Amino acid sequence: MSRTIPLIGFMILVLGGGFLVGFWAMPGEWYEQLNKPFFNPPNWIFGPVWTVLYLLIAFAGWRLWMNNATDPAMAVWWVQLALNFLWPLVFFSAERINLALIVILVLLLAIITLIGLTIRRDRLVALLMMPYALWVAFASLLNAAIVILN
Repeated sequence: MSRTIPLIGFMILVLGGGFLVGFWAMPGEWYEQLNKPFFNPPNWIFGPVWTVLYLLIAFAGWRLWMNNATDPAMAVWWVQLALNFLWPLVFFSAERINLALIVILVLLLAIITLIGLTIRRDRLVALLMMPYALWVAFASLLNAAIVILN
Protein backbone atom coordinates (compact mmCIF):
# COMPACT_ATOMS: atom_id res chain seq x y z
CA MET A 1 0.00 0.00 0.00
CA SER A 2 2.85 2.41 0.78
CA ARG A 3 4.08 2.09 -2.83
CA THR A 4 0.65 2.17 -4.47
CA ILE A 5 -0.44 5.61 -3.26
CA PRO A 6 2.64 7.41 -4.67
CA LEU A 7 2.19 5.52 -7.97
CA ILE A 8 -1.41 6.68 -8.20
CA GLY A 9 -0.26 10.21 -7.36
CA PHE A 10 2.32 10.20 -10.14
CA MET A 11 -0.24 8.83 -12.61
CA ILE A 12 -2.74 11.55 -11.64
CA LEU A 13 -0.07 14.27 -11.78
CA VAL A 14 1.35 13.33 -15.17
CA LEU A 15 -1.79 12.16 -16.97
CA GLY A 16 -3.99 14.80 -15.39
CA GLY A 17 -1.46 17.56 -15.98
CA GLY A 18 -0.94 16.47 -19.56
CA PHE A 19 -4.65 16.36 -20.29
CA LEU A 20 -5.23 19.74 -18.63
CA VAL A 21 -2.44 21.39 -20.59
CA GLY A 22 -3.72 19.72 -23.75
CA PHE A 23 -7.19 21.09 -23.07
CA TRP A 24 -5.87 24.61 -22.45
CA ALA A 25 -3.62 24.52 -25.49
CA MET A 26 -5.83 22.88 -28.10
CA PRO A 27 -4.65 23.32 -31.67
CA GLY A 28 -7.07 25.65 -33.36
CA GLU A 29 -7.62 27.50 -36.59
CA TRP A 30 -4.22 29.21 -36.26
CA TYR A 31 -2.46 25.82 -36.22
CA GLU A 32 -4.53 24.48 -39.11
CA GLN A 33 -3.40 27.42 -41.27
CA LEU A 34 0.32 26.78 -40.70
CA ASN A 35 2.37 25.19 -43.44
CA LYS A 36 3.43 21.75 -42.24
CA PRO A 37 6.02 19.29 -43.54
CA PHE A 38 5.08 16.16 -45.45
CA PHE A 39 5.90 14.02 -42.40
CA ASN A 40 3.38 15.76 -40.13
CA PRO A 41 1.29 12.96 -38.60
CA PRO A 42 -2.51 13.11 -38.54
CA ASN A 43 -3.91 14.94 -35.51
CA TRP A 44 -5.66 11.82 -34.13
CA ILE A 45 -2.31 10.12 -33.42
CA PHE A 46 -1.15 12.61 -30.79
CA GLY A 47 -3.71 11.67 -28.11
CA PRO A 48 -2.95 7.92 -28.01
CA VAL A 49 0.82 8.46 -28.28
CA TRP A 50 0.89 11.00 -25.45
CA THR A 51 -1.32 8.82 -23.25
CA VAL A 52 1.16 5.94 -23.50
CA LEU A 53 4.13 8.27 -23.04
CA TYR A 54 2.56 9.91 -19.98
CA LEU A 55 2.06 6.48 -18.41
CA LEU A 56 5.74 5.67 -19.01
CA ILE A 57 6.85 9.08 -17.68
CA ALA A 58 4.70 8.68 -14.56
CA PHE A 59 5.99 5.18 -13.85
CA ALA A 60 9.60 6.33 -14.32
CA GLY A 61 9.03 9.27 -11.97
CA TRP A 62 7.46 7.00 -9.38
CA ARG A 63 10.44 4.59 -9.53
CA LEU A 64 12.88 7.46 -9.10
CA TRP A 65 10.82 8.86 -6.21
CA MET A 66 10.61 5.50 -4.45
CA ASN A 67 14.34 4.82 -4.85
CA ASN A 68 15.60 8.27 -3.79
CA ALA A 69 13.43 11.38 -3.98
CA THR A 70 16.48 13.63 -3.50
CA ASP A 71 18.55 12.07 -6.30
CA PRO A 72 19.64 14.56 -9.00
CA ALA A 73 17.86 12.34 -11.54
CA MET A 74 14.58 13.11 -9.77
CA ALA A 75 15.27 16.83 -10.14
CA VAL A 76 15.84 16.34 -13.87
CA TRP A 77 12.58 14.36 -14.04
CA TRP A 78 10.73 17.38 -12.58
CA VAL A 79 12.45 19.71 -15.04
CA GLN A 80 11.46 17.59 -18.03
CA LEU A 81 7.87 17.44 -16.79
CA ALA A 82 7.69 21.21 -16.43
CA LEU A 83 9.14 21.70 -19.92
CA ASN A 84 6.74 19.09 -21.29
CA PHE A 85 3.76 21.00 -19.89
CA LEU A 86 5.22 24.34 -21.03
CA TRP A 87 5.75 23.45 -24.69
CA PRO A 88 2.08 23.26 -25.82
CA LEU A 89 1.32 26.50 -24.00
CA VAL A 90 4.13 28.26 -25.86
CA PHE A 91 3.42 26.62 -29.23
CA PHE A 92 -0.39 26.54 -29.37
CA SER A 93 -1.58 29.12 -26.84
CA ALA A 94 1.08 31.80 -27.29
CA GLU A 95 1.59 30.88 -30.97
CA ARG A 96 5.35 31.33 -30.53
CA ILE A 97 6.76 28.55 -32.70
CA ASN A 98 10.35 29.87 -32.50
CA LEU A 99 10.30 29.97 -28.70
CA ALA A 100 8.56 26.59 -28.63
CA LEU A 101 11.46 25.14 -30.62
CA ILE A 102 13.87 26.29 -27.92
CA VAL A 103 11.64 24.81 -25.21
CA ILE A 104 11.37 21.45 -26.95
CA LEU A 105 15.11 21.24 -27.59
CA VAL A 106 15.80 21.92 -23.90
CA LEU A 107 13.15 19.29 -23.08
CA LEU A 108 14.95 16.78 -25.30
CA LEU A 109 18.22 17.60 -23.58
CA ALA A 110 16.60 17.07 -20.17
CA ILE A 111 15.22 13.68 -21.24
CA ILE A 112 18.59 12.57 -22.63
CA THR A 113 20.26 13.78 -19.41
CA LEU A 114 17.78 11.76 -17.35
CA ILE A 115 18.47 8.66 -19.43
CA GLY A 116 22.21 9.19 -18.96
CA LEU A 117 21.83 9.60 -15.20
CA THR A 118 19.77 6.43 -14.84
CA ILE A 119 21.11 4.01 -17.45
CA ARG A 120 23.50 2.33 -15.00
CA ARG A 121 21.61 2.82 -11.71
CA ASP A 122 18.06 2.03 -12.80
CA ARG A 123 18.03 0.69 -16.32
CA LEU A 124 14.23 0.37 -16.30
CA VAL A 125 13.81 4.14 -15.80
CA ALA A 126 16.16 4.79 -18.71
CA LEU A 127 14.28 2.31 -20.90
CA LEU A 128 10.94 3.85 -19.94
CA MET A 129 12.20 7.27 -21.02
CA MET A 130 13.63 6.15 -24.39
CA PRO A 131 10.34 6.09 -26.36
CA TYR A 132 9.63 9.54 -24.95
CA ALA A 133 13.06 10.76 -26.10
CA LEU A 134 12.44 9.40 -29.58
CA TRP A 135 9.01 11.03 -29.80
CA VAL A 136 10.32 14.37 -28.54
CA ALA A 137 13.20 14.17 -31.04
CA PHE A 138 10.61 13.66 -33.79
CA ALA A 139 8.46 16.49 -32.37
CA SER A 140 11.55 18.73 -32.32
CA LEU A 141 12.15 18.01 -35.99
CA LEU A 142 8.48 18.72 -36.69
CA ASN A 143 8.62 22.00 -34.73
CA ALA A 144 11.79 23.02 -36.60
CA ALA A 145 10.19 22.23 -39.95
CA ILE A 146 7.15 24.32 -39.04
CA VAL A 147 9.43 27.21 -38.11
CA ILE A 148 11.23 26.94 -41.46
CA LEU A 149 8.00 26.64 -43.48
CA ASN A 150 6.34 29.57 -41.75
